[in-house]
Amino acid sequence: MKDLLTKEQLVKFETDIANCFNNSMIKAPVHLYDGNEEEMINIFKNVQPEDWVFCTWRSHYQCLLKGVPQNQVKQDILDGKSITLCYPKHNIYSSAIVTGNIPIATGTALDIKRKGGTNHVWCFVGDMTSETGAFFENWKYAINHDLPITYVIENNGKSVCTETKSVWNTDELYFANETRKIIYYEYQTKYPHAGAGKRIQF
Repeated sequence: MKDLLTKEQLVKFETDIANCFNNSMIKAPVHLYDGNEEEMINIFKNVQPEDWVFCTWRSHYQCLLKGVPQNQVKQDILDGKSITLCYPKHNIYSSAIVTGNIPIATGTALDIKRKGGTNHVWCFVGDMTSETGAFFENWKYAINHDLPITYVIENNGKSVCTETKSVWNTDELYFANETRKIIYYEYQTKYPHAGAGKRIQF
């Protein structure tokens, strides 16, 4: 099994970024992880170096677990690229556009299948994004064409400043119990949707 960062290392990295943000060292939005370290580590035990990883604006953990050096990720965040971290060398891309990563990830999976490839695509989305039509259509296409892709739905109960279940007036999200090409998990985080809670809330 490949070496992965530990939960403690991930938390330490995000704490450092939060302190940088609160001390006005980052002049752009940041979206921090917290509370889902074990879930992420378990997922990345199955992510191979040649696999593709597509993320949202919250992608620090994915970049680190995919093997991007910590100092490189931190410098790019300090340079204002937190919500658009892309590392072609590591097959990892992030998009700050809601649902923006989904069709690209699905298309990449289609390309892999057409070319007879053996690598896999991992597409991370938030809970509100998973309720959109764009997500459903791509998931349905991937199911019907049996594409080598897994969609990871990370439910922290937040969409900007709203609670997803309240918006849709439901007790359960649509894909909460779906297992076909989907990994779904819920977690609670100490951070707001954007920022670190002290300087500014976007």
